[in-house]
Amino acid sequence: MSMPVDLKFMQHVAQYGLSFTSLQDFVARKAIFESIDEWIQEENAQPENTYKVGHNKFSTWTDAEKATLRGLLKERDEAPRTYWQPKAHSNQSSVDWNAAGCVTPVKDQGQCGSCWAFSSTGALESSHAIVSNTCNPSNPATLWSFSEQQLVDCAGLRWGNFGCNGGLQQYAFNYYMKGGNNAMFESAYPYTAVDGTCMYNASNTSGVTVTSWSWVTPYVATGIEAAVAVQPLSISIEADKLCFQFYKSGVLNNTNCGTTLDHAVLMVGYGTDATAGPYWLVKNSWGTSWGESGYIQLAQVANGDGICGCQMEPLFPVASM
Repeated sequence: MSMPVDLKFMQHVAQYGLSFTSLQDFVARKAIFESIDEWIQEENAQPENTYKVGHNKFSTWTDAEKATLRGLLKERDEAPRTYWQPKAHSNQSSVDWNAAGCVTPVKDQGQCGSCWAFSSTGALESSHAIVSNTCNPSNPATLWSFSEQQLVDCAGLRWGNFGCNGGLQQYAFNYYMKGGNNAMFESAYPYTAVDGTCMYNASNTSGVTVTSWSWVTPYVATGIEAAVAVQPLSISIEADKLCFQFYKSGVLNNTNCGTTLDHAVLMVGYGTDATAGPYWLVKNSWGTSWGESGYIQLAQVANGDGICGCQMEPLFPVASM
């Protein structure tokens, strides 16, 4: 017997420590929760789905509140693209840079459209760990963690970004590479989830920067596999659909996820599920309570945009030692 939705809601309120500004706010939030709960039950009943959805911290959020999480802008003044050239297609049946200890722990961007900054630092952190041979599978928390707030505050209008109002990973890479800026440590420039004044300190950086970056040829899974077999990739997806926002487990194979790119994440590997087939392993920046401890598996498409558009705009930054 399923739990009454009223009880589910009260448990949700307790789990996330929610409070309400008024009776009207309580009623409105409860209505959102009930609508999501009904959708979750319908979605999980679909026999063709190879994934499960469930409640999370967004279950009482309005669409406008969830929109603050998606900060990927459209590229302006698009420059000619240089593409990463694989030496060979990957012959590895699976790759998991997180399990290899080359990916920092999952972070939480809060209600700030800084996904572009998290995708960028994530790619730089992993590239540096790989080129410097400092991956640590026993304790990934020892990896160098770079400051997203530095990008939010410092890689702004001059570079084409708007802090919590959005940006692009390639513009962040240009800030590092063309601006002559090194990445500051998270500990030296902590994240606040709000726009601030640039506090870059050239004498207190990690010494790590982006030496080059390139696009990975999109749409073809084998080529993207070859790139992610070398290091994690900064990618863009569509994240405004419920199937992504309330993903819990399994391989998301829903083509209704869309391909209108509005969110930046990190592709850290690929593999094959016995039931769902090949998938991409992707790290998000919505905290560990979302998805599979902050991760999602997106069904791989041999040729095409990919689920949620994940195969459309992969980027390959190279970190200095």
